[in-house]
Amino acid sequence: MYPGQTEAEAPDLSALTPHAGEELLKECYDRSLQLLRDNSRPFGIIASRQCEKSVCRHYASIFGRDASISVLGMVVSGDAKLVRSARMSLLTLAERQAANGQIPNYVKPEAGEVDYWYFGCIDATLWWLIAVAFYDRVVPAAPLSGSLSPVIDRALKWLLSQEHQALFLLQQNEASDWADVMPRSGFVLYSNSLWHCVKKLYGLPAAAETGRYFDYIFYPFGNDVVERRRARVLVHYIRNVEKCRDFYLSFVNFSTWGREVDVFGNILALLAGPADTSKALKIMDALAAAGATRPHPVRVVLNPLRKGSCLWRPYMERHRQNMPYQYHNGGIWPFVGGFWVALLAKMKREEDGWRALERVALANRLNGWEFNEWLHGKTGEPLGMSGQSWNAAMFILAFHALRDGIRVPG
Repeated sequence: MYPGQTEAEAPDLSALTPHAGEELLKECYDRSLQLLRDNSRPFGIIASRQCEKSVCRHYASIFGRDASISVLGMVVSGDAKLVRSARMSLLTLAERQAANGQIPNYVKPEAGEVDYWYFGCIDATLWWLIAVAFYDRVVPAAPLSGSLSPVIDRALKWLLSQEHQALFLLQQNEASDWADVMPRSGFVLYSNSLWHCVKKLYGLPAAAETGRYFDYIFYPFGNDVVERRRARVLVHYIRNVEKCRDFYLSFVNFSTWGREVDVFGNILALLAGPADTSKALKIMDALAAAGATRPHPVRVVLNPLRKGSCLWRPYMERHRQNMPYQYHNGGIWPFVGGFWVALLAKMKREEDGWRALERVALANRLNGWEFNEWLHGKTGEPLGMSGQSWNAAMFILAFHALRDGIRVPG
């Protein structure tokens, strides 16, 4: 947006509502900028502040999804160093693209290490494509898509090879997206929200069909009928058991589906998916009423999976990290709170948005501005790795979504 600047200008807080803590938001914005500068490397943005623990756990790496999400906030900041770091992040990931088109899970350029996760990391490629398009929209004087056209084509072909050829939705194994210790598989809400966005951004065929089957399969409570028997069978299993729900299902896989309510997936479905305004408002109100935004935005699962559930997996107990109301199984993730604020901005709920942004800032401020990875979903205790780049970047992006009307992610 302002590629010629040497440092980002201080944010203009004059548009804030009387309910927002102006000093808190300004300090969080300034600290977010500084954290992103500190986490920038010659090859791009690392996932979290470098320390012995983050290096050991590979967080001091350039992640496909983390870096791409961070790019969204870095470029709208107007800070020249962060715009350069955003650009280098996308280029570094592009240079390490697999021969089949997949964008890596993470790379360590200094060590020559490239990781693709266990069963593929489907959302790294989706987020990278979204970030490239977003970068070009915000920094039109120095676009990337032209020079990266062969990389983009390979990435799209890799994704298209995983699309169901009649239902136009991506298929994936469990634990192969950002929620990498959750058992969602088959057609997954989160990934297909991003896929619908990518198809629109890049003018791919059958985007309308993707939207149609998205609504039919993930929200199978209407009276509509589709011509594809395979889709009708999937929905038949659900309708025989489930009553009408307020949310999109987290995944659908033959005779099983997700009832836990994937909050992040629902937010992305409303930001980037095919949901109409009335459905979006209904889901937003239901999420708020269910406590997804308390004590901080947002708790990423409303009904955590527990031992004894048919969906419980032994790997969820590893390090006792993904127990109920922890990590991906109901923990609070401040960067996802940024997407919630962006959704409030999109739906013209600005006053609610400023209040939610203040609570995101309070979450980042815990432990002396530690920008913790996640918080306990019940107690709000700060946990996980500190110095998270996407916390900082999504706070910045959410601020500009409210003040400047920046649309996210597409």
